[in-house]
Amino acid sequence: MLSRNARNNLIDAGRRGENMRDLLIAINVDCDETNAQRNNPARYDYEISPHLGDPHAIGLCAVARSYWGRCIQDYTSATLKSFFLATFLALLALCGIAWKIAPRADSSGRTPLIWCSDDNPLRRAQIAPFNKLHPEFNLQLDPANAGIEKVLVQSLAGVGPDLFDCYSPFEAAAYVQSGVAWDITDELTKLNIDVRNETWSAVHPDCIFDGRIYGHPTNAAANGMWFHKDLIAAAGVRIPARPWTWDELIPIAQQLTIRDSDGRVAQYGLLIDWLPNYMQIIVQWGGRMYTADGTRCVIDSPECVAAMQFLQDLIYKYKVCPTPTEEDSMNAAGGWGGGNGSSITFFGGKLGAMAMGGRWWLCRLRDKEFASLELGAAQSPHGKYRVFAGYGKATMINANSPRRREALAFLQYLHSAAYNQLINHQADGVGPVKQSVDTPEFLHDPDYPNEDYNAVWREMMKSAIPEPTSPFVNGAVARRHITKQLDLIRANQKPVAAALHDAARVINQTIEENLRLDPALRRRYELLTK
Repeated sequence: MLSRNARNNLIDAGRRGENMRDLLIAINVDCDETNAQRNNPARYDYEISPHLGDPHAIGLCAVARSYWGRCIQDYTSATLKSFFLATFLALLALCGIAWKIAPRADSSGRTPLIWCSDDNPLRRAQIAPFNKLHPEFNLQLDPANAGIEKVLVQSLAGVGPDLFDCYSPFEAAAYVQSGVAWDITDELTKLNIDVRNETWSAVHPDCIFDGRIYGHPTNAAANGMWFHKDLIAAAGVRIPARPWTWDELIPIAQQLTIRDSDGRVAQYGLLIDWLPNYMQIIVQWGGRMYTADGTRCVIDSPECVAAMQFLQDLIYKYKVCPTPTEEDSMNAAGGWGGGNGSSITFFGGKLGAMAMGGRWWLCRLRDKEFASLELGAAQSPHGKYRVFAGYGKATMINANSPRRREALAFLQYLHSAAYNQLINHQADGVGPVKQSVDTPEFLHDPDYPNEDYNAVWREMMKSAIPEPTSPFVNGAVARRHITKQLDLIRANQKPVAAALHDAARVINQTIEENLRLDPALRRRYELLTK
């Protein structure tokens, strides 16, 4: 639980517009972990209600209520009236703010469409063909208002974007359960678009919820093994062009790890960001985050413990990966796609001979500063099972948008051959439609003749599985608990088994509390556990 001072600091930061995500999490922590509003309403009023006059706090409280409504179900009638009045006034204020910072419609008579997405430099190049194909529309990018908190608040206030991106199953659940995401299952059928069978299943949890379709995948990825061809050749080792195992990688990574005369590492054999790659290791060892029905967190299983022990051993036993302290001492450049502490920039600076990452890394590695690099890529090594953790994002339509039917044209564009070819050419992951990677142009792009490894990404995507989820726990809360324990494991400050046991225990406690507070969720749980 956050302390009163810590939470108040987050709310103050949110008021200044500095940390809206943490503000939402701070409010949610109390909802999920303390149940203060049920057992000690006076304490809740003292800690939260002083901030109810603040637009950021009110707007985010409204979002939290839409998705975690159970957290305020036991308030007194007077408190509820005050809450809703304050919420209404705050949303009016947010309407004005959102209107002021949103992109302006042009005067050409074209129908404006606003897409909230990240500020990847490639995004505008993806918009231009759509506007050329549809001169009746003027699609504009709005990166300033991207992010789940802003999209939810503005959409609930009636001033949200027409289209927005969804990056995780947790976000998909939030958008659907708050009524912001439009159910387009029937609309896509009319357009002859088959998301379930024609797009990568690894991204489906980002746009399919309870069997209904709420968006279209925008891109997809699975992390393979990047390497510097010249460093590999200099060490006299060879990276297999076939599927290979982690046991095969260890001696290669050890040969590629170079120390100076003082014993300090000058070049690491392997760079690997634990988030999100830890899940790929777990599934390859036969572990899983939740039981098949999602009713329990089982990240403390023997398979998961063995997987995370191996990941830790890469640092402290085999000494081929940097410790957190060593990473902090590295000097990495900032910018989109990786800042300080990013494996992309470390790898680009040749601080590591190999690195685990996705095809989208080329969005940075094609930059002029990296033009001299001789890059290669191979499939990620595997453990007991050859399987990979897939990911990506989807684009949804705002159910409250007056232009939601016009926005369907953009989802048609996402399904088109032209868009998928563009994504593949830009290396923004791989195109969302599976057949887009089966073309000669994907395997050998004439504009990038040195990229002779595209078959790697195609083969990995065929074995990629989606992120594991549970309908009984807030995915952001579960991720936070796991990340806390992973940080301790990675810093060698806690035994692996103890850390994963604590993560599973807290997540299962959260599931039990959610079931106690939500009768409908309890009934769903009981149907699965009878």
